[in-house]
Formats: sequence, C-alpha cells, structure tokens
Amino acid sequence: MLVEGDVVAVYEDFAAYAGAADDSPCFTEWALGVVGDAEVRAWLETLPAPKRQPNLVFAAARWHGVAAPAPYDALRAALLGDDGSVRATILSRATQTNEAGRMATLLPALAAVAALGDEPLALVEVGASAGLCLYPDRWGHRYRAPDGEVVHEVGVGEGRPVLECRVDGAGAACAPLPGRLPRVAWRGGVDLHPLDVTDHDATDWLETLVWPEHEDRRRVLAAAVEVARQDPPHLVAGDLVEELPALVERAAAHGRVVVQHSAVLSYLPEPARRRAEELLRGLVAEGACHWLSNEGPDVLPGVTATGPAPPPGLFVLGLDGRAVAWTHAHGRTLTWTAPDPDLP
Repeated sequence: MLVEGDVVAVYEDFAAYAGAADDSPCFTEWALGVVGDAEVRAWLETLPAPKRQPNLVFAAARWHGVAAPAPYDALRAALLGDDGSVRATILSRATQTNEAGRMATLLPALAAVAALGDEPLALVEVGASAGLCLYPDRWGHRYRAPDGEVVHEVGVGEGRPVLECRVDGAGAACAPLPGRLPRVAWRGGVDLHPLDVTDHDATDWLETLVWPEHEDRRRVLAAAVEVARQDPPHLVAGDLVEELPALVERAAAHGRVVVQHSAVLSYLPEPARRRAEELLRGLVAEGACHWLSNEGPDVLPGVTATGPAPPPGLFVLGLDGRAVAWTHAHGRTLTWTAPDPDLP
C-alpha cells in the first residue's frame, strides 16, 4: 500500500486495498471520492506529504465528528469546511494502528524461536505504538480452516481473550502451530511517538483508527488495551536505528531477544528503510537477536524474494530475513510458505 506520492495514486491504491483486502465499503467510497474531487485533492496537497495518508486523514475527520460509515459528502464537507481542527489533528497525530490481531500470525514464528532453548523470550517491537502486540502469551489463539473448522487452539481458557485466525492452503497443512504459548520475560519497544496505554486519549485515538465496519477489531483492541494496562511495556521515544541497539542489549538480560515489526517500515523514507534493514540484518548476523518482520511485499524486497510471491493485499512474514508465510494485514489469515516448518 502506497504511503506517499501523488495523491491520486495513493488514494487509488488505498481504495483497491480497502475494497479487496479488508472490505471497507465506506473507506473505498471515500478514497475514490477523493480521487475524483479536485478541490479535496488541492486541500490535501497543502499538507506535508507524509500527512496525506488516507488512514490518517479519515481518522482525523472521524475524530472531529464525521460519522462512519457515511457517504463521501460528509468527509468532503468536513475537510473543505475545516476551521483548522482537522488539520491540527492530522499534523499532530500519526497512523499508529496497533493491531493486536497480528499476534496470531506472528505466534508460530515466535514459538519456533522459543523452542530453540529453555530461556524465555524478550520481545522488542519497532514502531510499537502502545505496545499491544507484545503480549502473545496473554492471549488464546484459535486457528480455523477456510471452511471454519477449528484445526488448532493454544492458550484458550483460563480467562484469556482469544484471537481468531484462518490458516489457508499450505498453512493449514504445515504451519508450525505451537502446542504451547511462549514464555515472555520482557517487553519493550521504540516509536517516534509511543502511546501510553494508560492514557485514555491515546487509546481513543487507536480506536478511531480502526476501520468503521470492523467491530471485531474494536473488540480485540479493547481487550488488548486491558491486557497491556495490567503490565505496561517499556517503550522509548526515538529513531529506531538510534535506539534499537541499546534496547536489544537491555532485553538480552532477560531472555532470547526477538525484534519484531508489522506494517511499520513502509512509513519510513527509502533511505531510512534501508538503514533499518541493514541494522536488523547486522544484529541477526551478530547473534544479538532474531528478527521477525511482517510487511508488505515491496517494503523488504530482499525478504520477499526468498519465498513465493504473495497474492495481492497480503503481507510477507519473515524470520531472520527469510520469508516464511503470507499474512493478512490485520491478522485474519496465515498461509505458511516455508518448505521446512522447523525454524529458524
């Protein structure tokens, strides 16, 4: 999904994604409305390029009272009639979608790392937002076949909230679905603007970022916030390249380090993305950590190239630079593609 560039191209791309990958008729209509609306495009072009992202603009409009789902005219009126409030929100906030559902797609790779020894995991997340994806051990995970039949459960019961994920195709046959939850001894992360999970304004913004039709994601978010509030993670503010080495070193005192990120590097300019990838590969080569990436196929082409090309709209899950699965951007599906389920 395009994050920056020509407004028409960005919003056309978002419309295709919203219409196919996750089925948001409202956001599809809004994005296509922008494509055909010269006045709104001109308004958007007065914003800094990184701030023109559809998710951010739509969320800011909803933050200031635009109902959703609603016809495109409601969004248009809010933007063209803005008294400065919507613009201020766009400029001051970010698309920090903290999709806890992704933990169900990350879990098999995390469990494979955990199986390497008896020590617990120490999780470090890049682009952590509020750190809601750092609690795979506090959730139950239920995996279903495409026909809806439950094929595997782990951690279900004992009062844990449950994430649902469909395993497709090869994934249903060979994904290394774990028999037990990993032990996690430490949770931390870095973000340019980390969100405090105990701050209700911050968590209300996270809820606004959830697409309007996705009641299931809102329920997961509410549960994830409650989980994290019981044991808030250690989050630091700053640039990932500058802050990550010290975080990895700190995490290493607690267990086997795994650095993870989902739908994060796409928001970095290309030079910064390359620096981040170089750093992560270097940390893996040094034995300082394992690296779990979950990004669009064009974000880390070197990882994507190590596996089969994913269908449109899916992410590539990588472990230590090797593609191992295709995942849905919000954690709804997992298709394992690595030929050998024994990882890493």
